Amino acid sequence: MLRKIRELLANIPLPFLQNPAAVVAILPLAGIIGTGSRFSPALNLAALEDRIDRAFDVYNLKAVALAINSPGGSPVQSELIMRRIRDIAHEKKIPVYAFAEDVAASGGYLISLAADEIYAHEASIVGSIGVISAGFGFNRAIDKLGVDRRVYTAGDNKSILDPFQPEKDKDIKLLKELQKEIHEFFKTLVKERRGDRLKGVQKILFSGQFWAGKEAVKLGLIDGIGDLHGVMRQKFGRKVKFKRIKEEKGLIKGLLGVSAHRPGISDEILATLESRALWNRFGL
Repeated sequence: MLRKIRELLANIPLPFLQNPAAVVAILPLAGIIGTGSRFSPALNLAALEDRIDRAFDVYNLKAVALAINSPGGSPVQSELIMRRIRDIAHEKKIPVYAFAEDVAASGGYLISLAADEIYAHEASIVGSIGVISAGFGFNRAIDKLGVDRRVYTAGDNKSILDPFQPEKDKDIKLLKELQKEIHEFFKTLVKERRGDRLKGVQKILFSGQFWAGKEAVKLGLIDGIGDLHGVMRQKFGRKVKFKRIKEEKGLIKGLLGVSAHRPGISDEILATLESRALWNRFGL
């Protein structure tokens, strides 16, 4: 009797075990890149490292798809995120595809360079390969208010670009030299990752300009027009499964919606304004 049961079980097909469906892990990367705040959460390696690892640890994984929606931010964090994704993809021999949603600009585009192929919607904004520094000058305002600004430093350049003092030519020169160095770093990464796929004139490509999806394809900044689910089904079949990698919150953090570090309200307001300014550059 037991032998007959075993024979019957042996003849029952188990397709879900014999041919499990291919899986694509979706790693959402949305927001400003940097330290962030309670009101303007941001992307950085410390916050993303666990999710990146989990994305590459999915059962029967065939690819990782980056869903990018970012106007940019910190070039350092952008490159750290990009390199971490690239390193683990190489280690596990898993292809990576990037998909620009509303915008993948500046640091957002830099992160997309982690992918073997980059796609966007026709109306996506892509590019902005450049460096920007913006701020305000309050020196005339405090003069009108009758406020004295008292600053004491050890080091001639410690108070460079102080917003409460008039601009100095030497400060602007130092800033522009720094920006040029960071811009060269950004350009090198783009050339390294896109290589012969770049078709545009470099002076235009690296001018800080940005383009909609179709023009970005012509310039070689991206590989095609398409949405994440559509492209992945074309590559891995209609039955491909998708697993979205979500942020895991601790119990207390999840219940209260706060982090251990809480900046002052003025810092929060400035961070939120800076965040909105970045998005607003692209009409978003």
